[in-house]
Amino acid sequence: MISQEKLRAAQDKFNKIIEEQLARIDTMKSEGDFIDYSKKDHIEIGVVGGDGIGPFITKEAQRVLEFLLEDDIESNRVTIRNIDGLTIENRAACHRAIPDDVLAELKQCDVILKGPTTTPRKGDKWPNIESANVAMRKELDLFANLRPVKIPEEGVDWTFFRENTEGGYAVGSEGVNVNDDLAIDFTVTTQPGSERIIRAAFDYAQKSGKKKVTVVTKANVIKTTDGKFLDTAKEIAKEYPDVEMDDWYIDIMTAKLVDPKRRQQFKVVVLPNLYGDIITDEAAELQGGVGTAGSANIGKKHAMFEAIHGSAPRMVDEGRAQYADPSSIIKAAGMLLNYIGYTEQAEKLSKALQICSEFEKKVVLTGRSDGGTGDEFANYLMETLSRDDLEEYYSSFNK
Repeated sequence: MISQEKLRAAQDKFNKIIEEQLARIDTMKSEGDFIDYSKKDHIEIGVVGGDGIGPFITKEAQRVLEFLLEDDIESNRVTIRNIDGLTIENRAACHRAIPDDVLAELKQCDVILKGPTTTPRKGDKWPNIESANVAMRKELDLFANLRPVKIPEEGVDWTFFRENTEGGYAVGSEGVNVNDDLAIDFTVTTQPGSERIIRAAFDYAQKSGKKKVTVVTKANVIKTTDGKFLDTAKEIAKEYPDVEMDDWYIDIMTAKLVDPKRRQQFKVVVLPNLYGDIITDEAAELQGGVGTAGSANIGKKHAMFEAIHGSAPRMVDEGRAQYADPSSIIKAAGMLLNYIGYTEQAEKLSKALQICSEFEKKVVLTGRSDGGTGDEFANYLMETLSRDDLEEYYSSFNK
């Protein structure tokens, strides 16, 4: 039998979570519009190495950014700020997902390029601190996680809109061990949180010409929170009569992404946080592995771009970090460029990456000493970007 003291402690914690989420809803309802970067005189780009292989691959992506933005960095329209201190060691010492001084620097930046960070797991040597990614998304209100996946030879061109600040991750470190027999975690779905991610997906589907949105939930079982997400999507869909909407349950959706008869039919996919985390890794693996995909985390005031893979501490322990593939975070840098209005540079980078990774492959990355280093790959990429005939050269591989 549970003691009244433990029961009251669990109830008090639940009450606190409800109060925090209600306050968050009030904040969401008062937010303004997205920043128009074309109208800004100065753009601050923060570069955060993270830990594990993060500093190694992020360094290469920063070199590529500096190469492509050389003129605007020289004229001071763009500044690149290096932000240290987001290592697992520092975070554990502070017992904070993001140390206060690091968070203050992040908030001074318009956009952030972030390397992977280690999230402690139960039973390992680190304290139970929240994921730095989850904390950053909440602190900067980066509610939309965009992950594009393309497999041209199979007719696959997906864009995933993963809700970033709610769901099972919203209060992921705030679960309750009621007693030795009962542990409870929480999932959070709000009306304004659902509306803004779903509307962003429909806006993109309409403006990009993809004209179809697939909503993924488990609303047949998780009827309250997933049900609210799906019901909200159905209402918003009425505002976009020229955009088709369908909905799938998360379990069958994971199967249909590998179904060659079905997967070409998916275009824009919007889904709650946990499902999005899982399914976008599956999609990236189909594209060639999680190391091949970048990720954008978008809010009204800030945006953060990152690789979608982890920090791979084993590679560091084995002395192989210099062989880590920087392609994913370089793709994220391309998404950053596109987001702040440097579309020509982003397009050049995309084509150069394809030449270097898929066509020529003069530097092959294996993660070990039998392949190239991240530094060698970045040098090869910048040599390719320097070609005067880049457009024609790229076209020669696509005839």
